[in-house]
Amino acid sequence: MCQIDLNKYLEYNKQWAAETLASQEGYFDNLKEGQSPKALLLGCSDSRVSPSKVLGTDLGDLFIHRNIANLVSHTDLNFLSVMQYAVENLGIKDIIVYGHYGCGGIKTAYENNNNGLIDNWLATIKDVIRHHKAELNLIADENERLNKLVELNVLEQIQNIKQTSVYKKAIAKGEKINLHAWVFDFSTGLVHDLKKKYNIVPATA
Repeated sequence: MCQIDLNKYLEYNKQWAAETLASQEGYFDNLKEGQSPKALLLGCSDSRVSPSKVLGTDLGDLFIHRNIANLVSHTDLNFLSVMQYAVENLGIKDIIVYGHYGCGGIKTAYENNNNGLIDNWLATIKDVIRHHKAELNLIADENERLNKLVELNVLEQIQNIKQTSVYKKAIAKGEKINLHAWVFDFSTGLVHDLKKKYNIVPATA
């Protein structure tokens, strides 16, 4: 395997910083004043699904947490801390679970082989598989079945968010937290809103 020259990223950064300042005077000074992101996004760590690239966001637009297969685990203090800070400190009212078709974590969980440590993390997806086994078995094509599992997993993580202490506390205080279920499609470059696709009303998901 040939070695990649990471210095190209630093060179790009210098060019980007110079061009940004040239077109937007005071841009970085404004960033130093603090952040007020519009939404919290929970995405997959996959290198091909960068939210800023796909969604065209600017610095400061999204508060982002990424992990393998965009999971909400009730033992994951990392994500729960991110969510608490987003809701209670930044005042964020919109949370996006952002999955993608062709997810390696989903495929690995579905194949159910012995993969070592990561199997502990993927157990959450295996629960989704077990709960929807009959529905998944009706899909003959494996790729379509995995795509369906990607969608089911995103929707399940929405439900998991609802069970967190952070969400329940916000709702008990009369705050409205809007939950969004999105999936990125490599074949088209489009992001699909699963609530619209399945006609899910906001009150239930």
